[in-house]
Amino acid sequence: MGAASDDGVRVWLVERTYSDDEQNLIILTYATTDGERYFRKERALTSFTDVRDTTAAVDADPDNLGAVDDADLRERYAAEASRMAEVHDHDDVI
Repeated sequence: MGAASDDGVRVWLVERTYSDDEQNLIILTYATTDGERYFRKERALTSFTDVRDTTAAVDADPDNLGAVDDADLRERYAAEASRMAEVHDHDDVI
């Protein structure tokens, strides 16, 4: 699983998508470097002046992590999370 810290489990950005159901909603998906667990964060784009940085990684509460059951998705998440961890510091703005 991802490295644990005092604040939770470190997960890395693996996917950024726009919601089909609602306008102005971005879905950020972070995953552990083994691809087995994920954390989903939804962010509304309320205005151009609303600045909230998206970082390469976040520390998520273990209780808020979901399991990745699909083997192909787990492999994709693991590859992308590992790549992000290799090329970025956790607090890099993406």
